[in-house]
This record gives sequence, structure tokens and C-alpha cells, in this order.
Amino acid sequence: MSWTGNDDAAATTRIATVLNSLQPSERRVVDHIIGDLDGVVEMTAQDLADRTGVARSTVIRTCQTLGYRGFPQLRVALTRELAQSGQPEDFGESALGRIRAEIAALAASLPQIASVLSEADVEAAVVTLLSATRLLALANGLSSPLASDLSMRLTAIGRPTEFVADPIGQQIAARQLSPADAAIILSGSGANESSLKAARAVKLTGAKLVVITSFATSPLGSLADVALVVAPASGSFRHELEHTSRVPHVILLESLVEVIAARLGDRARTARSTVLTILSDNLSD
Repeated sequence: MSWTGNDDAAATTRIATVLNSLQPSERRVVDHIIGDLDGVVEMTAQDLADRTGVARSTVIRTCQTLGYRGFPQLRVALTRELAQSGQPEDFGESALGRIRAEIAALAASLPQIASVLSEADVEAAVVTLLSATRLLALANGLSSPLASDLSMRLTAIGRPTEFVADPIGQQIAARQLSPADAAIILSGSGANESSLKAARAVKLTGAKLVVITSFATSPLGSLADVALVVAPASGSFRHELEHTSRVPHVILLESLVEVIAARLGDRARTARSTVLTILSDNLSD
């Protein structure tokens, strides 16, 4: 596939969100880029081809898959990204120092989270979540706690949302939806088999399906009426690819809830007032 996200997305963000759809030869090219950003900036397309054992045409095709006309444009994008990243602050090697370093790196990269999203897709997702007569929030594996939290947050602002934890239960609930209903499924990989089964069950009913994932192309995304691709956020994209993070998904979901609350207006304010009363009643002295 070719890049379809925003033009201002960083090169490493583009790589991370299309990684699962690359051919093996293209994957060798991007693996080398991720591993040696500074070095690649000084290379020619033929240099990179020789280093990775592929044809020069493969390097050019990989650049085009990432949304660049060719290798020179990719080099410019990498140069810009390296210049903007700057020299990371040294917080020391203590446990607290490492935590501060991770937080600082994350904060610097947060703007990239929304770089793959389009205005049309986000609006379509919001409208779908608002208008559904019945709404399910589903996920499995590492994404399951996020779906549980989303259902509670949406319910707390007056948009009742059901969370089903059990994979079989998800399929049963999904098959009981109607065309007036919707489901939102969270999956970082977009390839979790239990989530795919739930998505197929949703599609059988004619209900709308919103998917939040980390990859521009995935089996789950191909089933969605609306797919929101969340770019990774990490001080090191090599680290992001090796260690799955749900931080970008959490941030997007928090923002989506606030957008929906704003659209609900008085309904959300009334619901939140009720929630505060309940919380107060359940606090001990």
C-alpha cells in the first residue's frame, strides 16, 4: 500500500504505521533506516540498497510506499526529524532518572499521535459513536483494559456503552446488534483473532464498526466502516516497534470522550453531575 496519512507525519511514524504491510525486501530497507537514521541521511539510494542486499528499485519503491517521490525526499524528511529531535536531556541512570527520560521523550513525540488521522475519519467515528442506539466497546489482550475504561467513561458522560470481556460473549453480544447500533473495537495489531471474530459478527448484523489500531493496513481495519490509525509515540521508534505501547491509544480515547461530551452538551453535564454524586456517596470518611 502507499501512504495515505498526513504529509506532516515524520518518516519514522510513517514506517511504524505501514510496517506490517511491507514486503520482506522493503522491510529490510526500513529496518536499516530505523537502526541508523544518521547514517542513512548520508547515503545514496544505491548505498542503502547495497547495505540491505536489495535492488536500488526496491529502495525507491519503499520510499514511495512511505509517501515520498524517491530517496532524496526521504533523506530530507529524516534530516528534518533528526534536527527536531535534538539532544535528549541526561537525567542520569537511576530508576527515577530513567522514568524522567522516558516521560520527556514521550512528551516530545506526542504531536505525532494524530499525524495519521484524517478529519473525515475522525468526524465519521464521532458521529457513529454518538448516533448508535446501542454501542459495544470490545477488545482482547493488552487492549482489553482500554475498552473497559472507554465503556465506563462514555457511560459516565451520558453515552451508554457496553463492555464485554469474554471473547465468546463478545460474539454473542455482537450478533444481537441491529443496523441502528455500533461497535468500537480496539486492537494495536489489528490482527487479534478474537477481535476479528467479534468484528465479523458485527458486520453480519449491519451495525457500524469503528476500529482503533496502530497500522494503516490490517485485517481488522479492512472490516471497519471507520478505522482510526494511531501513530506510535516514543522517544525511540526502534523501542516503539520492539515494545508495544498503549499510551497513544489512551490519549486518543481520552480526547474522543471529551469531543463526544462536548457534542452531548447538557446531557453530558447532567450525567457527570450524577456520577460525582455517586462517587461522593461511595467515599469513606
